[in-house]
Amino acid sequence: MNAWLRQHGQAAGAALRRLGMLNTAVIGVALSLPTGGYALLENLRGVAGRFALDSDISVFLQPGAKRADADALGTTLRADRRIAKVRFIPRDQALKELTSVQGVPEVVAALGRNPLPDAFVVTPRGEDIGALARELAALPGVAHVQADAAWARRLAAMANIGRVAIWLLSALLGAGLVAVTFNTIRLEILTRRAEIEVSKLIGATDAFIRRPFYYLGLFQGAAGGILALGIVAAGLGLLNREVRALAQSYGSAFRLDFLGPLDALAVVVFAGLLGSLGAQLAVAQQLREIEPA
Repeated sequence: MNAWLRQHGQAAGAALRRLGMLNTAVIGVALSLPTGGYALLENLRGVAGRFALDSDISVFLQPGAKRADADALGTTLRADRRIAKVRFIPRDQALKELTSVQGVPEVVAALGRNPLPDAFVVTPRGEDIGALARELAALPGVAHVQADAAWARRLAAMANIGRVAIWLLSALLGAGLVAVTFNTIRLEILTRRAEIEVSKLIGATDAFIRRPFYYLGLFQGAAGGILALGIVAAGLGLLNREVRALAQSYGSAFRLDFLGPLDALAVVVFAGLLGSLGAQLAVAQQLREIEPA
C-alpha cells in the first residue's frame, strides 16, 4: 500500500510540475462563460422567486365606489366556484404599502389625495385565467382587471430558455476542453517518447506510464475550473458596483450573488473530469503507437 501511494504521489507531483499555465488560462476563460451565465440565471431565478407565481387576478373597483358596493362585489366573487380565495385590499392600505417605495410619498403629497381604488385579489382554481378575467371585468363596479402573474410567468419562461442555452454552451465548451486537454497530452507524450520507450524496456507497466498523464489532464481541467470561478467572481464584483446604484434608486439592497459552495465545487469537479477524459483519449491513442525498438 505504501508503495502504491508513493507511486501515485510521485505521478501527481510530476503532473503538477508540468502543468501549463497557458492551457489552464484557455480552459478557465472558456469555462467562465457558462459558469457566469449560470450564476446570472440563478440570481434571476432568486428575483423571480420573491414574487408569487400564483395565478392571482387583481380586480380594481371604480374610484368612487362605496364600501357597500365593495361588499356586494366581494360576496359575488366568493360565491363563484371558479375562485379559490378572495382578499380585499382597501385603498388606504394600498396607499400605505405604496408609500414605502422611495419617491412615491412626494408624488402622493403633490396630488393631495389618495389616487388608488379599492381592490380584490382573486386566486382562481382553474388554469383559464384569461376567460375568468374577462368575465370579472364585466361585473358592475369593476374598473379594471389585471392578471398579476403574467409577467412573472414570462420571466420564468425566459429563465428556462436561458438555462437551456447555458447547458448547450456548456456542452460545446466542454467538448472544447476535452479537445484542448487531448492535444496537450498528445504533445506531452510525443515530447517524452524516448523516455516512455526506455521505461517500457526496463519493465514499466502501462499503468505506471499512463498515470502521470491522467493526473496532468485532471489537474489541468480542475485548475481551469478554479480560474473560471475567479473570473466569474471578479466579473460579478464589477457588475455589483452598477447593480448597487440601480437597486438603491429603487430602495432595494439587491446584489448579484456568487455561486454556492456546492455549485462552485461542481464546476471544479466537472472541469477536472473533462480534463481527465481528454487525457485518457490521448493516452489510449498515442501509447499504442509507442513500442521500444
